[in-house]
Amino acid sequence: MTANNIPVIDVSPLGGEDVNARAHTTAALYDAASNVGFFYVADHGVPASLLAETYSLAREFFGSSRQQKSEVSVSAHHRGWLEIGEAKMYGNLQTDLKESFIWGLDIENDDADYRAGGRLLAPNLWPSFLPAMRSRLMEYFVATQACGEMLLRALADGLGIAPDYFVRHFDKPISRAALIHYPPQADERRQPGSGVHTDYGMLTLLCQDDVGGLQVRTREGTWTDVKPIEGTYVVNIGDLLARWSNGHFESTPHRVVSSATRDRYSLATFIDPNWDAMLEPATTANEEARFAPVRCADYIAARFDEAFAYREMQSVRESGEG
Repeated sequence: MTANNIPVIDVSPLGGEDVNARAHTTAALYDAASNVGFFYVADHGVPASLLAETYSLAREFFGSSRQQKSEVSVSAHHRGWLEIGEAKMYGNLQTDLKESFIWGLDIENDDADYRAGGRLLAPNLWPSFLPAMRSRLMEYFVATQACGEMLLRALADGLGIAPDYFVRHFDKPISRAALIHYPPQADERRQPGSGVHTDYGMLTLLCQDDVGGLQVRTREGTWTDVKPIEGTYVVNIGDLLARWSNGHFESTPHRVVSSATRDRYSLATFIDPNWDAMLEPATTANEEARFAPVRCADYIAARFDEAFAYREMQSVRESGEG
């Protein structure tokens, strides 16, 4: 099944005992990652009730006053509320017309990696006016992280390498999740909800509401809508995984066009390995590496500095005390 030539893949066999069904699903994921870079996953294991609760919290948070949201303004470690104007995709002239709330692993103030500083590992910021956010959003993060790692194992299997190749360094990942709100704008010259870009990490899992607006650029250079399909995640390959797969997987440009009349909400989880993971391109038999090894830290940090305006105004404190 496809939607606008983007594959829709039932991934429930990945957790089952049917070897043939699992192999079929693995092959479908490999084909989509290699030739499109975008695909939908259905029956992914994230409970519908948890998705509904997370969307409800997103609407409640973004519907709060600026003063309330400022209580958790984004930290130098990329946690908290990014208001409109603080994100701009590299190479674009305009900032994105969106606001986000970002969180990741729920570590404590005495965590060694946090104390070391500069690692995008830090305590999350939780708003006091929404006490339910911490438990629900951490439950959501854990569920989507597990889904992402399941997909990475399948993609490695499809590539013909050890299934754990991409997830060996995931005991303390720098993965992030985000609630995202795109306000409507009727002006025909409107700024982008999210400008043209490729994601710079490994995998992105995106749950979108029924408003739509996500578009992918085809190999022919045209734009196609990634229409919302209830109960699915849109998954796309990031630049880091394209590199780590030795170019076998495709990182595809995409954008978000805001609605003229409706608020759009989405939930994104950006799957990445440990901060200090060294990424050696995965080569198959008789194949040479097309890329030099790169440390996750060096790659991600450079891309963050390009994408987020707030990082021009504050630096990560080397003491790790945010």
